[in-house]
Amino acid sequence: MTAELLCTRWTMLIVRELLNGCTRFNELRRGLARMSPALLSSRLKELEITGIIDRKRVRGGGDLYEYKLTDAGFALGEVVKAFAVWGQTWVEEQATLDNSSVDNLMWELQQHVRPDKAPKVPSAINFFFGEQPKSKSRWWLLFESPETAEVCHDDPGREVDLYVATDVVTLTSIWHGLTDAKRAIAKGSLVLTGDRKLAGSMQGWLGLSPVAGLAKRGGVRLLDER
Repeated sequence: MTAELLCTRWTMLIVRELLNGCTRFNELRRGLARMSPALLSSRLKELEITGIIDRKRVRGGGDLYEYKLTDAGFALGEVVKAFAVWGQTWVEEQATLDNSSVDNLMWELQQHVRPDKAPKVPSAINFFFGEQPKSKSRWWLLFESPETAEVCHDDPGREVDLYVATDVVTLTSIWHGLTDAKRAIAKGSLVLTGDRKLAGSMQGWLGLSPVAGLAKRGGVRLLDER
């Protein structure tokens, strides 16, 4: 019965996003960029029917509803954590990198960056991913205070303090602890231009995936669904 409830595709990822603090439909779409809006809507309805989430109508903004986990939903936190630990440990490194997504990566960064580690606040950082299509090649990370950070896909019109030129695989490798900023710079796959102190402290303010400290043991490959 538990498998029937939770093992449909995307369901546990929706729970993960809700555990990370997402409450609106558009926030969930941003964290699940490869999931169609229609399927997301369907899965949310299923989770509401089963009692894993609550839906509340709200006023204002583009989203009509707010979604929150019930006690049963919050209890899935340990399950989601176990998924993350297993994946970080056993899924082959190359499979992890081959499935890199700029949308998911930048959303993860927003949730885990450390503005308190930045030597200059407020500050604006511009990321350029040269291998991405034009519509997804530029992103902005704004540190508004030691506690507040925001990732923007559209130009916020701010003076940029640091330019970061890299590719999604390189930044994903750093994020997962498979390499670090210094090695990527030495390799030439990461180029930092601008504020030297902000550049020198990148490894600190960038943060890491919550499971980045786990050693890769590999052995598990992903199915090619194409």
